[in-house]
Amino acid sequence: MHPLTKAVLSWHSLTARDLPWRGETDPYRVYVSEIMLQQTRTETVKKYYGRFLLAFPDPASLAQAPQELVNKLWEGLGYYTRARNLVRAMQVVCEAYGGRLPESREELKKLPGCGEYVSAAVSSIAFGKRELALDGNGVRVLSRITGETGISDLPAVRARLRAFGESILPFEGAGEFNQALMGMGNLVCLPKKVLCESCPAAPWCLGHRNGNALCLPVKAPKPEKRQERRLIALVTDGKKVLVRKRAEKLLNGLYEFVNLPWPDGFSWREVLAENGITHETAQPAADFDHVFTHLIWHMRGFTVKTDLVEREGFQAVDREQLLALPMPSAMEPFRRLVLEEI
Repeated sequence: MHPLTKAVLSWHSLTARDLPWRGETDPYRVYVSEIMLQQTRTETVKKYYGRFLLAFPDPASLAQAPQELVNKLWEGLGYYTRARNLVRAMQVVCEAYGGRLPESREELKKLPGCGEYVSAAVSSIAFGKRELALDGNGVRVLSRITGETGISDLPAVRARLRAFGESILPFEGAGEFNQALMGMGNLVCLPKKVLCESCPAAPWCLGHRNGNALCLPVKAPKPEKRQERRLIALVTDGKKVLVRKRAEKLLNGLYEFVNLPWPDGFSWREVLAENGITHETAQPAADFDHVFTHLIWHMRGFTVKTDLVEREGFQAVDREQLLALPMPSAMEPFRRLVLEEI
């Protein structure tokens, strides 16, 4: 075993955080945790993991679950495509693998939503396979250790980092090593701060030695996020409010209030009138921004008190129904406002 590997594993055994999935080897539970942890903070996932598994304790229960119920339990985690793919993946597991997740990385990659990282993480942690799981934390840690100055998203750079990671990957305990890399990225080798005095890799780290660790990994410039103005109409008669289930790719299957594009040069009254909403009773409610991966919604809400009439694609729901519907985080501030009205 490489001395660096020994140091990392020793450090991990002493410093590993007390997480709900720590030490878990059940493939399904490991899979759920890894899907939840994609692009989501650990502290956030901790609040959802146990509750989700209580509702869906095994692949069969999740495979048979209504997507709307899954979305409700996922509410607030974001990136809802993960929730849809998780259900589809467990359906494949039940149909093609007899309800047991496959062991190999290549077979796991065939599941909807299971990419390079998750397949390697599950294969190594749950089944003890010697696979390197390289996520954003791992890329950052290995880039600094090796002093890699190429743009981290380039295939050639990823190949170099992977080759190095695999060269120090233990033949036994690869899952622990993968979790140790993630732990280093969360505890000592942070994106904007390096705690080299506490890092087990410091004696081997070229970024530390050269004094440029915080400059690594080198990332390609991010494109500017698209900006959209949205008018959110909270159309209510004081007892019920209009909502609709989104069919668009963004936030598919989640519920929202009347959500209208607000072109430049148009007043809010004009936007409401163009969409057939009586605006004589409309009152400004609140402004909120919501940031997506490639998009920012600048939302302005208006309360419209009126007799509810049917609108295509919309339904009127009461307070209890509104609370039960899965809604994206973008709508949550407006739901709180409506709950004060109905």
